[in-house]
Parts: sequence; C-alpha cells; structure tokens
Amino acid sequence: MTRAAGRPRRTVPTRRTTELVLVLAAVLIAVLGYAAVGLTVDGTVPADAGGYGAALGVTALLAHGAVRWKAPYADPLLLPIALLLNGVGLVVIYRLDRATPGNAAPAQLLWSTLGVGLFVLVLLLLRDHKRLQRYAHIGALAALVLLVLPIFFPPVYGSRIWITVGPLSLQPGEFAKVLLAVFFAAYLAVHRDALALTGRRVRPGRSGLRRLPPGRVLAPVLAIWAAFVGVLVLETDLGTSLLFFGLFVVMLYVATARTGWIAVGLFLAAVAAVGVGWLSPHVHSRVNDWLDPLGSIAEGRGANQIAQSLFAFAWGGELGAGLGNGHSALIGFAAKSDFILATIGEELGLTGLFAVLLLYALLVSRGFRTGIALRDPFGRLLAIGLAALVGLQVFVVAGGVLDLIPLTGMTLPFVAQGGSSVVTNWIIVALLVRMSDAARRPAPGEER
Repeated sequence: MTRAAGRPRRTVPTRRTTELVLVLAAVLIAVLGYAAVGLTVDGTVPADAGGYGAALGVTALLAHGAVRWKAPYADPLLLPIALLLNGVGLVVIYRLDRATPGNAAPAQLLWSTLGVGLFVLVLLLLRDHKRLQRYAHIGALAALVLLVLPIFFPPVYGSRIWITVGPLSLQPGEFAKVLLAVFFAAYLAVHRDALALTGRRVRPGRSGLRRLPPGRVLAPVLAIWAAFVGVLVLETDLGTSLLFFGLFVVMLYVATARTGWIAVGLFLAAVAAVGVGWLSPHVHSRVNDWLDPLGSIAEGRGANQIAQSLFAFAWGGELGAGLGNGHSALIGFAAKSDFILATIGEELGLTGLFAVLLLYALLVSRGFRTGIALRDPFGRLLAIGLAALVGLQVFVVAGGVLDLIPLTGMTLPFVAQGGSSVVTNWIIVALLVRMSDAARRPAPGEER
C-alpha cells in the first residue's frame, strides 16, 4: 500500500510567522520603554530613540532570520521571550544611568548585540545538539580552568569571580555553567540506569532513593562536583556554588527519577551553607542582613541595600511609580546588577514584577517541554538542565533581593548589567532553540 493510501501525513506548522510577530512586539515594547524614560526624566523623547529602535530591530530580525533558516521547527516563544527580557533590561539600565553614576546602557547594548551574534553563530555551526556529547569531558576541564582563573585576580566586593584585563572584565563562572551542564547531561545519560537501579539497597519502597549507586559510577561525577564547589568556596562565590549544586541535584533527579536525591541534595546544601556562612566573614555578614534587614537602621548606620530594596518594592505598590519616578540611586553601587529587580518592582509595581517573573517561568517551562519532547537521553537532560539553570538563577537573585534567602551577588538573566551573563544566556537560548527544532521536526515522509 502506498503512503497516500495509508494513514494521512501529519502537518507540523513551523510557527515562524507567530515568532516574527512576537519579536516585533518585543522590540516595540523596548523602544516605548526607552521613550517613556526620556519623557519622564527630560520631558522629551531621547534624540537617539530612532537609532536605538533601528539597532534593536535589525538585531532581532537577524536572530529571527537565523531561526527561520537553520531551525524552522523551533519553539516560537524562546526567541521573543529572550528579546523582551533583554529589552526590558536595557530600558531599566538606561533609566538607572540617569539616576546613578556611569553609562552602562551603551555597553550593555553592545554585549547584547554580541550575545545575539553568538546565538546566530551557534545555530549556524551546531546542526545537531548530540555532537556536544563528544566533547563533554573536555568541556568539564575547560570549565574548571575558567573557575580557577579568578583566584589569581584581586577580589571585587568580597568575591573572586572576575577576570580583569585593563577596562575589560569577565565573569568566567557564567560560561562554566553551560559547560558543566553539558558534562552532567553526557555523563548521566550514559550512567542513569546504574545510578537508579544498581548498588546497595537502602530501604524498600516504590519511590525515593532505594539504592546507593555503585561507587565507581557515582565517584567521578561527585569528584567533578566537589572540585567545582571547592574552587567556588575559595572564591567566596556563594551564588554560583548554590547554582551549580542545584543543577547537579536537578539533573540527577531527572536522570534517575528518584525523589530521594532531592532530599539528600537539600541536606547537603544546608550543611554547606551553614559551614560557609560560619567560616566566611563576607557570607556571614550577608546572612546577618538576611535575618535582620532593618538592623542597620536600628544601629544608626542607615538603611543597607536589602532594606532599600524592600522599601523600593513597598513604594512601588501594585502599579508602580512609573519609569523614571523611582529612587533607585538609594540602593547604591549594585542597583544595575544585583538589585535591578528592585527598580522594576518600584517603577513598574507588582504588576510589572509579576510580568517579568512570568516571562522567566514561561522560558523555563518551554525549555522543560523541549526536554520532554526529545527522544535522546542526552538532549533531554541537557534541555532540562539549561532551563533549570535559568530558573535557579532567577530564584537565587529574586530570593536575595526580596530577603527570602541570603543575598548571593548573582545577576538576573538578560536583565541585569553584565556582559558575561547576557552573552552566556543567549548561548543557552540558542541551544534550547536548536534542541526544540530537533524535538518538533517531523519525521522523514511527513509534510511541513
């Protein structure tokens, strides 16, 4: 029987037109926000608003063109969400430039353009995500080297996480997290059955951690993880340590489907956090600020950054004070990086804050959906791991700024000032786009 006489061919829409409309909407929102800041602060639209909109639009269309050409079946929401978050970040940084010393917005626009360029480059060069599995161990070694390098540079605000060469500064931990996700995905894809089904029995039951995996299987991955965490502790980089540990636990749970790994991970994280908080004065001071954010006011030293952040959220209310009408300068030196979410909460209110967090939730959920749809174990683990990286980083940043957990000094993906961060997150989105194209692409013989 011929194909025509058999079951009908399945039509798989590419949704590229939907993506194009959403991309243009994201650019329009960013340009309108840019104009709104100028109208509020100066009473007129910025003179370079047209050039800013044109540059942003051309960059966005180039990214969309690359997806349409090289990944036509990719998820239509991934690129627009990334562009909108990046655009919101550029607007808020430009607004903060008007209230605090510095001129960070042009530099952030340049880094964002570089990030989109790497996004396009990844789509052009990486035709199959499974090729990354061959270089997983080399990538892990490169990631460890990247994390070790900042030890030889002076600390910045109490942490050794930066490499500074003249006017250029990089945070290598941002790039290392992607390489580490690739390594974990490759290793767990091969050894997931041994981690889940073999080893010494701990307790009977249908769920949870019933067996301890064989030492020869678990030891290598634990050694790699311990090496990374040890280096990060030496650098007093609590945020990245927490991020890497969370990634390890999430991917181990996805690979084995054993909820007991989550319990073990939370216990080990609590023990490590208590130990580092007790031994490191830098981390200990952040724990004290978390436990008593208004303590500095009672002691007569004025409001610290956490207190100013909480005041900003309270002042914003439900709808916000409006772009340009906040008092973000009171937060201090980290207003454009660690505490940029406080500016969003103050000037866009609870509504704007929820909108930004929902964009992150949607981005993470589409990454999880991509992982579930992929058939190969490596791709499934990598997609879920990369999406979890974004989600964990947002949780750590938002939790610290809202005083739910101690402040860790990380950057909000796509939004906060930081060239290393924005470039790395664009690479993450490129990998998710590539994998979503593989997940949604029709099988041979099916129509477009």
